[in-house]
Amino acid sequence: MTTTQASDSWRAKESQFYVHVVNRQPLVIARGKGARVWDADGKEYLDFVGGWAVTNLGHTHPDVTKAIAEQAATLIQTSNQFFTIPQVQLAELIVKHSVGAKVFFANSGTEANEGATKVARKYGRAHRDGAYEIITVLNSFHGRTLAMVAATGQPRYQERWQPLMPGFKHVEYGDLAAIERATDAKTAAVMIEVVQGEAGVIVPPEGYLKGLREWCDRHDLLLIFDEIQTGMGRLGTLWGYESVGVEPDVFTLAKGLGNGVPIGAFVVNGRCDVLEPGDHGSTFGGNALATAAGHATLRYMTDHDVPGNARRVGAYFKGRLEDLRRRRPGLVKDVRGVGLLLAVQFNDAISGKVVAACNAGGLLLNAPRPDTIRFMPPLIITEADVDECMTKLGRGIDAALGQ
Repeated sequence: MTTTQASDSWRAKESQFYVHVVNRQPLVIARGKGARVWDADGKEYLDFVGGWAVTNLGHTHPDVTKAIAEQAATLIQTSNQFFTIPQVQLAELIVKHSVGAKVFFANSGTEANEGATKVARKYGRAHRDGAYEIITVLNSFHGRTLAMVAATGQPRYQERWQPLMPGFKHVEYGDLAAIERATDAKTAAVMIEVVQGEAGVIVPPEGYLKGLREWCDRHDLLLIFDEIQTGMGRLGTLWGYESVGVEPDVFTLAKGLGNGVPIGAFVVNGRCDVLEPGDHGSTFGGNALATAAGHATLRYMTDHDVPGNARRVGAYFKGRLEDLRRRRPGLVKDVRGVGLLLAVQFNDAISGKVVAACNAGGLLLNAPRPDTIRFMPPLIITEADVDECMTKLGRGIDAALGQ
């Protein structure tokens, strides 16, 4: 089989056997190392998608790979009927490095947010006379389960799944007065992303999250931060909440927590440690393999100040993107983001063409909106990687515009 036939064959098999729920880019990625991947035909790509902000330490990181291999050869699954050592080790490490008091492990971000919702409802029942509603904001994204589709403030994710699960209100993002108007006797919590990722990397207005903290304290509401995308060093601090100086009551994790191994978590402070035996559970959640990977990932990240690298290289990267905006004001409308969660918004809906052209040129990017491209590279990238990205991005833009 020739190399060209290799990718064609896998694409044909996918079309035959896999449910068509995503329009994929025409790449069959076969292996990865660091911030680079190779397709089934042997072509190399600089990966600035990072598994959707997942491979924060890069592909096949040696510490994580070693932990996975050793754990797979020792013990993978027992169920949560029994204690396992890696689960306790990872929970201890998260608590040690955060404002949390207790942790529950799930398999994904949407499951972590589901668990946080149950915490809010039980807290509301005990402390706010049965309150159960959660206020979220427009253009948010909290997951794909039916409950989290209802929590997500985007009609395009909700239209096909009516009637939606009750218990969520959506208000304008960045408008503290809208939160205040929406709060009533049924409100138990406010859930919000520290930076809105799927909306196109939208950074909160100055003082907004601090105002939410004060409002929740005043009315005995829980403040839940969805840190699925912003946690694990992405914003240049270990947890996104540290970048804004606001402590949540609950925060949720997934994506980068296992550096590619599926794992999610919700973390609660002592105020809302309300769940009891029988309230929640998961067969696979927090199994020995996933938590061993998570423990190796978080330990390496804290021991080697990976968030610091994200902060420094992210500032350099944002500066390079700002240079692009200044050079081509008719093309680039805005540059946004924090750390290594960045976005470029164009004046026109060309992001799909730009992503396709960049992919073809050896740079992997993501387009969350028709006019926006998002950068979510591994947090171990260097300024040289950024320079290479900018060169390939410029070529991709020119190719997409026919220049």
